[in-house]
Order: sequence, then structure tokens, then C-alpha cells
Amino acid sequence: MSKSVEADAARKGAEYSGSPAPFAAFLVLFLVFLALTILTFPYQGVTPQEYMLPILFGIVAFTSVAFLPATVAINKEWEEAIILRFGKFQRLVGPGFFFKWPLAESFLKQDKRIITLDVARQEVMTKDNISVSIDAVVFMKVLNTRDSLVNIQNLWNSVMKYAQTTMRDVVGNVELDGLLARRDEIANEIEKIVERETLDWGVDIISVNLQNVELPEDMKRVIARQAEAEREKRAVIIKSEGEFTAAGNLEKAVKKMSNRAMYLRTLSSLEDISYDQSNTIVFAIPMDMIKGEIMGLTAFANASQTRKTVQPKKEKSK
Repeated sequence: MSKSVEADAARKGAEYSGSPAPFAAFLVLFLVFLALTILTFPYQGVTPQEYMLPILFGIVAFTSVAFLPATVAINKEWEEAIILRFGKFQRLVGPGFFFKWPLAESFLKQDKRIITLDVARQEVMTKDNISVSIDAVVFMKVLNTRDSLVNIQNLWNSVMKYAQTTMRDVVGNVELDGLLARRDEIANEIEKIVERETLDWGVDIISVNLQNVELPEDMKRVIARQAEAEREKRAVIIKSEGEFTAAGNLEKAVKKMSNRAMYLRTLSSLEDISYDQSNTIVFAIPMDMIKGEIMGLTAFANASQTRKTVQPKKEKSK
């Protein structure tokens, strides 16, 4: 039933349920037959047959007053009800007092509040053949009271079972990585499917949330190792990028520094290391820094060697 039809039914139902016709009718019957009972009751000795009519009037009066409570019913603020007359839908009534004809009419109530349904935990096989345990929760609300009572026998259980089946189908079509990374998208897909299929049931699926996704213990260990390897990979990449940047900066610094400045920097580093007596210092000095000194010392050594060779020769000549 469309919203416009439901609105018309609600308007007519509110108008009819506001009329106390059933209650007034039985009250009038009670008063009339009570008066007839009093008026026809014989107060002098008469034959027993003359008591039959007052007794009949009294029974009708008693029956009428007994039916008075059955003509009135109450809906709570969050409830709506449909009236069935001889088993056929008659009208829709809202919160508060409403009246009905006993025996001929009955009513069924429906809760209009938001209902939370827990979808039981299920063992589901993902697309990449990994078994996971998953459960969900469904938030729903009744929009059409007539459809929710007439078109489906057990509304809440039916929605829960359908959501459970849909969850198994949707999760079975995704891989484990997609399930863990796109839980909200999968829940929205389940919501759309359930809402589309339950459209004739008069309910609105507000949302579907996946609560817990439990993995086997061996799969948890595999994922933990994968995450550790991923973290190590990022750490190595960050470290290498830092070394690359540092090397570039050092190269720029070397180009700007003279040999003397580099030599002083080396001595400063050696001084910092020498604070700890347990360290062994190995002097690693670039050759270009001491190239001049080495060449000078080499020339001096050659000159000394030549002088020593020349002096013995002079002594022999003398």
C-alpha cells in the first residue's frame, strides 16, 4: 500500500475510531433492557410463565453490559493497530482510545519504534576460500502497519533470516582483504539488498552494521607476519631515503669545504669519540688532504738519502 493510501486509511480510521458508536450502542441496549426488566417484572403472585419475559430482558441487559469493556481498546504512543471485521481489513487506528464491535471485529497491534535485530554469528567462506566468523546488527522501523501484519507472518524473524542469508551471499563474493578493508561498503550493500527485498513488508531498513569478523588463529598469525614485514619494508625505505638525503647534503658540504676545513672536521670528530676510553680510534684520513705533506716528506727523504750517498764518495776521493 502506498503512502497516500495509508494516509487516507489513517484519516478514515482516526475518524471512525474516534466515534464511540459501539460503546454507546451497548450502553443503550443495557439501559433499555434493564428498564424493560424492571417494568415487566411481576410484583404480585402470578404464574411462572409470566417471569420468562423479565428474565429474558435481564439476560439481554446483562449481556450488553458485559460487552461494554470489549468495545474499547488502547494503543500506546508507539503503537498502531489494524481492525479486522470478520477477518477482513477494515481500518487503521493510531495511539490512544479506539472503539470496535465485539465478536465482529478484532485488532492486531504493531510496534512503530526502531527495532534492533541481532544477526547470529555465521561461518562464511570468502571468495579466496578463507573461513571467517561474522555477525551483524540490523536497525529497522515499520512504516506500513497493514503490510507488516498482512503480508508477512513473523516480521522480525523474517527480516533477521533474510539479512543473515544476504550477509552470507555478499561476504562470500569478496576476498578477505576486501572484507577487512571495506566493511562499511559491504554493510551498505547488504542494507540495499535487504531493503529492496523487504519493500512489500512495510518496513524501512535504516542501517546494517557488521560487528565482529573473527579469523582462524593460523590466519591471524599469517596476517601478523605480513603486517610485520610491511612495517619492516617501510622502515628500510625510510632509512634508505634518509641516507640518500644525508649523502646528498654531505656531498654538497664537501664541495664547499676546503682541505683544511675537512681536516679540522675530522679532528673534531676524533675528539668527540675520544671521550670514551674503551673506543679504539683508527685514523682514516683522505689522501688528498695530506698529499702535499707526503710529497714534501718524500722529497726530504730522497734528498737525505742522496746526501748520505755523496759524502762517502767524497771521502774516498780524498
